[in-house]
Amino acid sequence: MNKKKQKTQKLDRKKWIPFKKIHKEWMKDAEYRREYEKLEPEFQIAKAIIDARVKRKVTQQRLAELANTGQAVISRLENMTGKPSISLVQKVAEALGLRLQIRLVPQ
Repeated sequence: MNKKKQKTQKLDRKKWIPFKKIHKEWMKDAEYRREYEKLEPEFQIAKAIIDARVKRKVTQQRLAELANTGQAVISRLENMTGKPSISLVQKVAEALGLRLQIRLVPQ
């Protein structure tokens, strides 16, 4: 790579804004905050599954086998590209040696 391209790439990186900074600013917008908060339960489920799976050094494929489902289902859970049933989340939790706990809290 020539020096001009390297210099351009370095300059471009300096212009990057960290997501946390952007997110903090966007959270001031009521509509953005409302939509973000709607996704919070899905974020929590995905994070819990990923954290538990990685901690146990289990692949998506192996977790799918343990939960008697397909690897694509586990991928969709972790990527939040589907609306999982409680029974599916329960099966995955049990396969990871976890217990599903659901709480309803005041808004």
